[in-house]
Amino acid sequence: MQIREATINDGEEIAKLLTSLDYPDTEGFIKIKIEQQLKHQDARLLVAVEGSKIHGFISLHFIPQVALPGDFCRISYFCVNEASRNRGVGAKLEETANALAKERGCNRIEVHCHTRRELAHKFYNRQGYVESPKYLLKLLK
Repeated sequence: MQIREATINDGEEIAKLLTSLDYPDTEGFIKIKIEQQLKHQDARLLVAVEGSKIHGFISLHFIPQVALPGDFCRISYFCVNEASRNRGVGAKLEETANALAKERGCNRIEVHCHTRRELAHKFYNRQGYVESPKYLLKLLK
């Protein structure tokens, strides 16, 4: 299993993984979003591959902090193909995220994960994440 930067050509597979996370219909704009991620200096988009097969991906954003000595790394999206779960794919992607976060001066990683994603919560707990309640959201119109 190899972890590498995503490319525009990975769009179709990433869109399928996003559909499995209940984000359907991303095919029409996924390549634009991947291109934005790849150009953004505070973002990384990684895929786990074996041969030419993509088993999962993780999207990271690095957020400078004003009031804290270290910065944040935020996992924006993270998905492993259902058939590839329990094979260490997610752990390897998360381990790579940890290394990148440390390189960028981050001292914490955060992820927002909906309560309905119970299996994801179990994964994050195994990786050492702890719950930090109260997440507020405002949709802009």
